[in-house]
Amino acid sequence: MREFLAVIQAGSISEAARDSGIPRATLSRRIAALEADLGVRLIVRRTTRLALTHAGDELLRRAERIIADADAAWASVRRLDDTPRGLLRVSVAGAHFPKLFSAFLREFPEVKLEVQSTTRQVDLLADGVDVAMRIGPVKDQDLIARLIHTDRLVVVASPDYLARAGTPSMASELRSHDCLLGFAGEWAANRKWPLQSRGAIAVDGRMASNDVSLLRQACLDGLGCALIASAVVAKDIEAGRLVPILLDEIGTELPISLVYVDREYTDPKVREFVDRAVDVIAREMPKPWSRSVP
Repeated sequence: MREFLAVIQAGSISEAARDSGIPRATLSRRIAALEADLGVRLIVRRTTRLALTHAGDELLRRAERIIADADAAWASVRRLDDTPRGLLRVSVAGAHFPKLFSAFLREFPEVKLEVQSTTRQVDLLADGVDVAMRIGPVKDQDLIARLIHTDRLVVVASPDYLARAGTPSMASELRSHDCLLGFAGEWAANRKWPLQSRGAIAVDGRMASNDVSLLRQACLDGLGCALIASAVVAKDIEAGRLVPILLDEIGTELPISLVYVDREYTDPKVREFVDRAVDVIAREMPKPWSRSVP
């Protein structure tokens, strides 16, 4: 895998051979043997550079993670200490905490950091991710979850929309309203909203997105009702730009956690990052909207 990675990084077998000191013919035979062993083509030889096949791209992604882990493990065992080092991959759910990552790199100079901002729920093992932010309940028993923050989902709409379409007085009336939908999966609109009495109510609408800021703006523009985290719309509610509705019927708690794979030995860089991230993110998270009770 190291030789395969070296060839891809160098852009050609000849360059990789020069960089590694391995004869070109030997390196070429080893790549061919790797392809034969796997039973798939990994590299397509172009005129000027090499190109990866789909299988090659998959192996490259996993090889980078495996080699980084192996190097970190070797270094940790050799030094017999608990110092965070090596590659740390973090997935954050559409949120940015630049001070957290900058401070972590300054504190631990032997750590390399890769951060991806995505609303997709990543598969930590398959995607080679060390730590991920998870919004909603964590059902995977192979993950350790550290709760950061708890919000609540509320239904909101603009005054203009309610004046035009009417204000629903019970959950069943949402069937005749335009609802702005989040995603329940990769490309599956969430057409069921949770009832506080358990169960769910079926809803529908012309727009679905996994981008909460887009749903908020569509709601402000009077395009329908949205089920959304209260912290996202707290200022809009307080300013009267959005109106919460059906508070006693629809909604549920929304836990926000950091998750990592449950292993017998937790890598020091993961442990140290999670400990710091829980405090920083909890402090910087927008405050949920609090319902005032007369």
